[in-house]
Formats: sequence, C-alpha cells, structure tokens
Amino acid sequence: MTERTTPATRRRVLRAGALACAVGVAGCSGGGGDGSGSGESGGSGESSGSGGGSGPAAYGDWLDNAPNYDGSAADRTGQETVTVAVGAGNGLLFDPVAVEVSPGTTVVWEWTGRGGQHNVREEGGAFESELASSEGTTYERTFDEPGVVRYYCVPHQAVGMKGAVDVVEG
Repeated sequence: MTERTTPATRRRVLRAGALACAVGVAGCSGGGGDGSGSGESGGSGESSGSGGGSGPAAYGDWLDNAPNYDGSAADRTGQETVTVAVGAGNGLLFDPVAVEVSPGTTVVWEWTGRGGQHNVREEGGAFESELASSEGTTYERTFDEPGVVRYYCVPHQAVGMKGAVDVVEG
C-alpha cells in the first residue's frame, strides 16, 4: 500500500514552510539595537529624520531591500495630491517607492488589486490603514511637516514592500 499525501496536507506543509521562511527572514531583518527602547517615539509620527533632506541619505538603509528602489525619489513637489500604487509591479511593491512632496501635500495610496491583502503602516505606528485587497481602495494622509516618513505593508515588509515620503520645503 502506498501512502498518498492529500492536497490539503500538501497545502498545510507548504503554508508551514512559507510561514517559517517569513518568520526567519523577519527575524533577520530587524535592527541591530540592544532592545532597550520603549518602542514609542513620543512624537507625532508625521515626520522622522532631520527634515528637508532628499535622496539616498534621507532614507538611510530603509529602502535597501525594496526591489524597485533605484536610489532616487520621484519629484512631486508642488502638487496638491500625489498617488502611490499599492501592489504595483509583481503585486508586492509601492510605486513610486520614494517620493518628494511639498508641505501640505496629500498622498493617496491606491490599491491595484494585485498581490493579496496590503496595508500602509508608518514605521513608528503613527498611522495605519486597514488591510485591503480590492482594486481602487484608497487611503490618504496629508503631510505638513518637513522630514522623511517611512512606511511599509505589514504582511509584506520582509520582501521589501516599503516606501518613503520625503516632505521638502522650497
């Protein structure tokens, strides 16, 4: 008698393996700090960084594992509203991944319907959208203070689904 693996069992094994890989990658991608911080920034979360900087230095290593980051930011300064696609490309990207905007600009994240459920969460937790997967879903924030705001998709952070809004004056 031969043993057969049922499709349900195979799926469970594949899910468990994928989960183990994701947990392993997430554990390796954390910062090198000593863990003594409280996890609360004490600020509004509207901006982080030194303010006004642009380009690679403004993002530090935040976008290093974002597959579509080429070292530059899309210049959308002077526009009242800017749209960022959620689930772009292979379904696991923000596009543009980095964007420069003027103070007072509203950024609208718009879901493409690809890549499963996504959300938008600010690095320190100052804002977070609901999980969504439907094409056309939107989430928006207005950025008034100069500085860099780093964000990511909670379910897909380990694969580099991250982005940055750089609010620059002038």
